[in-house]
Parts: sequence; C-alpha cells; structure tokens
Amino acid sequence: MVTITTALLEIGYGIQVFSLEDGPGRNMWRNLRVPITIIHNRNKPDKTVDWLNYDGIIVSSLEAKNAFSCFLQEPFKSVPLIWIIHDSALGYRSRQYTATGQIELLNDWRKAFNRSSVVVFPNYALPVIYSTFDTGNFYVIPGSPAEALEADAFMALQKDKLRISMGYSPEDVIIAIVGSQFLYKGMWLGHAVVLQALSPLLADFPLSKDNTTAQLRIIVHSGELTNNYTVALETIARSLKYPKGTIELIAGDLNSESVLGTADVVIYGSLLEEQSFPEILIKAMCFEKPIIAPDISMIRKYVDDRVNGYLFPKDNIRVLRQIMLEVISKRKISPLARNIASMGRRTAKNLMVSEAIDGYATLLQNILKLPSEVIPPKAVSAISPHVKEKWQWHLLEAVPNSTYQNRVLRSNTFLDKYEDRWNHSRKDRSSTAVDDNDSFVYMIWEEEKHIQMAITKKRIEDEELRDRTEQSHGTWEEVYRNAKKADRLKNDLHERDDGELERTGQPLCIYEPYSGEGSWPFLHQRSLYRGVSLSSKGKRPGKDDFDAPSRLPLLNSAYYRDVLGEFGSFFAIANRIDRLHKNAWIGFQSWRATARKASLSRAAENALLDAIQSKRNGDALYFWVRMDTDPRNPSQTDFWSFCDGINAGGCKPAFSEAMRRMYGLNDDVDALPPMPVDGDTWSVMLSWALPTRSFLEFVMFSRMFVDALDAQMYEEHHSTGHCPLSLSKDKQCYSRVLELLVNVWAYHSARRMVFVNPETGLMQEQHMFKNRRGQMRINWFSYNTLKNMDEDLAELSDSEDPNRHWLWPSTGEVFWQGLYERERSLRHKEKEKRKQKSLEKLNRMRKRHRQQVIGKYVKPPPDMEESSNSSLLAV
Repeated sequence: MVTITTALLEIGYGIQVFSLEDGPGRNMWRNLRVPITIIHNRNKPDKTVDWLNYDGIIVSSLEAKNAFSCFLQEPFKSVPLIWIIHDSALGYRSRQYTATGQIELLNDWRKAFNRSSVVVFPNYALPVIYSTFDTGNFYVIPGSPAEALEADAFMALQKDKLRISMGYSPEDVIIAIVGSQFLYKGMWLGHAVVLQALSPLLADFPLSKDNTTAQLRIIVHSGELTNNYTVALETIARSLKYPKGTIELIAGDLNSESVLGTADVVIYGSLLEEQSFPEILIKAMCFEKPIIAPDISMIRKYVDDRVNGYLFPKDNIRVLRQIMLEVISKRKISPLARNIASMGRRTAKNLMVSEAIDGYATLLQNILKLPSEVIPPKAVSAISPHVKEKWQWHLLEAVPNSTYQNRVLRSNTFLDKYEDRWNHSRKDRSSTAVDDNDSFVYMIWEEEKHIQMAITKKRIEDEELRDRTEQSHGTWEEVYRNAKKADRLKNDLHERDDGELERTGQPLCIYEPYSGEGSWPFLHQRSLYRGVSLSSKGKRPGKDDFDAPSRLPLLNSAYYRDVLGEFGSFFAIANRIDRLHKNAWIGFQSWRATARKASLSRAAENALLDAIQSKRNGDALYFWVRMDTDPRNPSQTDFWSFCDGINAGGCKPAFSEAMRRMYGLNDDVDALPPMPVDGDTWSVMLSWALPTRSFLEFVMFSRMFVDALDAQMYEEHHSTGHCPLSLSKDKQCYSRVLELLVNVWAYHSARRMVFVNPETGLMQEQHMFKNRRGQMRINWFSYNTLKNMDEDLAELSDSEDPNRHWLWPSTGEVFWQGLYERERSLRHKEKEKRKQKSLEKLNRMRKRHRQQVIGKYVKPPPDMEESSNSSLLAV
C-alpha cells in the first residue's frame, strides 16, 4: 500500500489513512506526508467519520471487517469501496460455516462482500477459494511484496533450527517439489516426470545404516492432497525404486515456509499454464533457493534461464536431468546455482511492481466518480518509471521483521476472535430474548387486565349517568365538522416529550436533515435541534424526529429525494408549516457541517439566540459555514466561479435559463443575478437561520426556481441518468446549485447577511447595504412579485393537464385568491340550491290536491240514540 500510494500521489490523488492500531507503520506514512488516524477501539471502530468526504475507500485487511457496519448504512452506501484480500483463511472457513450450518455468520460476511464495489485478490487461486462470496465483483491484480517480507521474517526466526525441527540432517540435500495452487487431474503426471528426472541422483547418495553421510531427501508439497493422490505418489516412488523414506508428502499452505526454508533446491512440478507468476515460486526465490521450472509463458516472462533461475521444456525430461546434475554436484549445491539463486532473490523482491501499480491506478480511474471541482488525476502512463522499479523498501527499514508475521496465522487469529464474539453475542441475544419475552408477555397480560377493569367501570358509570342526564343531540353538520376535526388531529394525539415542550417557548428551532443511520452520530440531542429524516426509514428511535415524506408526498419518490438532497426538507417543513413549526425563527444545519467541526458551539448558540431575541439585525440571514473556507474552494474563487466549479461548469447557464423560465425573460436580457466580489463571503452547506416568515418567502421563490430547473433538466437526467451539472451520472443533480440558492435570494431581497463564528459566536455582517447599491434586483425578488407569480402558477394548475410532468404543484400548497372565491361561489350555489329545494317543497305542500270527504257520520238525537240502543239489546 505504501508503494501504490507513492504512485497515486505522483499522479494527483489525495490519500488519508485510517489504521486499526498504532505501530511502526506510522513513520512510513509520515515520510510520505500522508495524514493518518488511529482507530483505537478495534471492536467498535470510529463511526464519526464523514465518508462522503472521500471519493473512494480502500480496505486492505480482513481485520477491518468491523468498519463495514458504517459502509453498509446510508448515506455511505454509495461511496466506492475496494476491499483487498491477501490470504485464503476466510475462504476455507466459509466451507466450515456451510458444513456446520452457521448461515447467519456466513451471511454477515456476505454483506461485506456485497457492499464492496470491487474485491481485489493478488492471485487467481483466491477467487476460487472465495467462490462462496462471489457476486460478480471479484478482480485480480497480481503483485505483492508480502512473500519477500514473510520470507525474511521467517528466516530470521528459524534460520538455525529449521532443519532439526523438520527431522533432517544439516548435510542432507533436500529437494522440494511444489506445484500450482489449483488441483487438476494431470498433477500427478508433472510430479512423476520430476521424480523420474531426479532418480539418477540416487547413485550419488548411497544409503548408510547410521545416516552419517549426506542423504537425498525429496519433499512433495501441495496446498491440498487427497488420500488417492498419496497412494498414487507412493506407487510412483516404488516403480522408480526410490528408497523408503526418501520422499515425504507435506500438505497445507501453513507449511509452505517450512518446506521452502528447509529445501536446497525448489522444482516447480506443475505443467499447467498459469495466469500469473506462481506465488510459491516468488517465495522460494525470496528464500534465495535455486528454482527449476518448466518454460511456460508466465514463468518465462520473469525468469531468464541460468540467470535468475533454470527453465526446462515441459516435454523434455533430459534437459531437466541435465539441470539437476549442474545444480547438485558432489552431493552439494554448486556455486553457479547459488549465484543464480542470489540473482533470483533480487528479482523476486521486486517482481510485478509495475503490474500492481498500473492495476490499482487503472482500477481507481474506472470506478471513482470524481466531482467536477476536483482536478482529474494524470494518466497511468504518467507514473515515473523509477517508482515502478521496486517496492518502497527504504521506507520499511525501521520496521522490525517480527512485525511481518505469517499473514495466514494472523488472519486465523482474528477469525477465531471474531467467531467467539459472534457466538457469544448470539447466545446473549437468545437468552435475553427469552427473558424479555417472558417479562413482556406478563406485562401485556397485566396491562390488558387493568384496561378491561377500567372499561367495565367506565361502562357502568356511563349507564348510570345516561338515565339521569339529558343528552344533547347535534345536527348532522356539527357531527360532520367534529369528525373532520378529530380526523385532522388524530396524528397529534401523542404524549409530548421534554424536547418538544422545551421547544414551544424557544424563539428558534434548528432542523438537521439526515439520511440513514450513518449520520446519527453527527446529530445533536438538545431541544434546540430537531432531526428531519429524508426517508421514511432510518429514523432515530426514541427521538422527536419526523420524516419529510410524511409531510410532502413528493419525497416518497427516490428520484426527487436524491435530486433535491437536503433541500427537500425545506419544502416538507414549509408545507402547512403551522402544524409543525411554532417558533418565530427557523434554522437548518447540515450533519456534514458537524462532521467538519463547523457546527455551532454552545457559545455560538447563545450568541445567536441573544441576537434573535434582541432583534439586533432585524430580518437577517445568519450563517456559520463560509464559502471561502470550504475545502472545495482552495483558490478562493468568486461566487459564480465556485458554483460553476462544483457543478461541472454548468451553474451559470442553468441558473440563467431557470430565471428566464421563471420570469418569462427574452434572450437579450441578462438573467443571471450579479453576485459581486466585495471581499466578503457567502453561505454554504445549508447551515443558516431566518425568521419563519422570511423562510416561507424563500421557499415560495425556491419552489418556482426548482420547477424551472427541473423543466430544463428532467427529461435528460431521468431517462439517461446524465446530469448537465456533473461530469458523470449523478443522482444528486440539483443539490449543489440549491445549496447556494439562499445567498442569491437573501442578497437581492435586501436581507442582512450575518456570519456567526461557529466557535466563538462573534458576528460580522457581510455585503453591507452601502456596497449593494446598484447591484440588487429587488423588483425581481420582492414579496409582491413572488406572490403574484405564485398565484399565477396556482391558477394555471387548475386548468393544466394533470398527466403532464410539472413539479411545482407537488412541492407544497397550491394557493391563490381565486381559490377562495371559487369555494365561496360553490358554497353560495349549494346554499341557493338547498333554499330552492325547500321553497319547492313548501309550494308542493301548499298546492297539493286534497281528497274530498266521501261521507261522514251524523250523530242522532239523544232519544233516538237510546231507542236504538234498547232495541239493539232486545234483539
């Protein structure tokens, strides 16, 4: 990484290093003048890093797995990430996870592989070993100094004890036969050819009963050997009449250093064509062992025959025999072979440096999406040749060899600890879940019992009161009105927390828009602040945050949520603002300002509140992040040049076109508002405060501006993803122009602009009124002008085709005076209609035809009535 960084710095990249632990490597980065940050707690990596400040991330260790929890969260998911994996430890473990059913642990690692834009391996065998995690993002860049580092560290520890520990005599001649990391059917054939070529050497090593003379020893090494292959190799040895004990089989990558360190000669016994130079041969050359290999193309590319190694035709066994007789003479390694081994070591220490540097530089150019204000790096071909000649060994001189322990052992140690923590946390979660579940069920049962008792008691009381009180019956209109009111207020029926109650009496509330859990550590907890989640997911639990899409349905669209960025929260808050914001002043602070240490301190907060309460500057815009100190503006450019710089040169044309659309200007009119250079600065990063009434006026202007901007860019950006304000495809197309929009509105609407020092709270007015004379376009930005334009758009929305793409009606309330008149007219018509119906009903009742009486009963005189009754009784 030090060598690659040296090359990247040369062609224009900026590098910053985050390390899991402190150590001697710090001095290497200091020599390169690269800033380094140490993450002290390895179990809980530092999450207070704004990864959006970086155009890409390179992770060069398995042990950095814990940091992936940050990269898996919004808003850091989109940052390109390259993960370099150097060893096979996790690949072999993945097979164990599958066999033992540890699917959750396997999936945990898969998330890290899926998150990576590219997973880089130093050889072609590792992608096969890691095939369980392959999602199509694997890439190979050969070349690494790790073999040389580990060889030096291993020999420094085992130089004198190695042969004895392996069971060999110092006088023995040991030949190691190594092969490809890939298992293939013809592997035994290559070993058989090598053993047949070595058989004439047996005559020079007669057997002795006490083993006092030098003996020929042959070690066959491979990464993985099966029992069938072991039997096959023993059969080959017997057929070639090798004495028993001459040939030994050793398998496993962990034993490769011991085999190579013990051997006097290393023979590459694989006849398979390789895609890159075999790692085990590099390590053998670093151990300063003479190597003998077939002349396959990839080996012939780096090994010159009889200069830094020996080559033999893979179909000519006689040449191999001749080479063996030259290398081993009189039961010793010949001086020529030792010289060739010494040359081989110098070659191997700097093998494939150029390929590695070119590979990483090309990869970065292909996957990084650099912002428009960044000067693009030079071409890969511009890297100096001397940088590609060798690894930066001079920077490693102060680092002891013991630091470079075997990387496989180090990785296995880390994986053991990671699995222990995983299993321990899983047990804790399961036990806690059981206990919590029991207590939770009991709490639910107790709560339900109390609820039922209260309901029963209330029902009895209501029944008793109903008989003794006179119940009032309202009209249907009253019932309907009360139902509508309850429906509107049903979302407000919640228990208010302390922060909400404290905010009620404050003159200012500062909103902090955020997106995803990755930005949570940068948000404030005090009642002066309130979080605004830009999506319906990712809200902080237990906080009085609200999500912007619930207030503005437009933000449910992922397209406009990305295009507008944090500016979308302005539209959401302004939409029926009285239901949310009760304070006289409103402020905003980007979480990225907090990450840059540019947020308001306690002293600055108090100073701002004092200025607001004392009405020191009246209707002013207070801001605390300056454009002249912005990292995107190192050359201290003026306003429009800075805007062009961060928008690929498209800011002024886009702004001018948007103003023309808003105001209906002709082409011969200069539509770009002047933003003069007067020695003062401007606001960036959407961190400012305004009176709430002025904020609504700004939103009125912003809605029309964004609509005009969308009208000229939507078709191309939505269909192709290409944004005229960016050099490449960019989801946040409008956000960088909108970040600076408040300056244009405040300057030309004659607002005071006051900078608040975020540390001390000292205030300094910018762009004094006396310097603005003749520069402001007040008639364009006055309230009456904007209000009339807003009403015209609202009136137009009534007659516009609802299927036409038009952004303005979706950014907030549609309001105009004619709307009231139309509603009043409709109400009057309904009233007249009801009155007419009533009159018609009364007229019908008056004029209806009444049926005449057909006959009626005439009461007889009393005498006749009595006689009639008596006669009836008589009958």
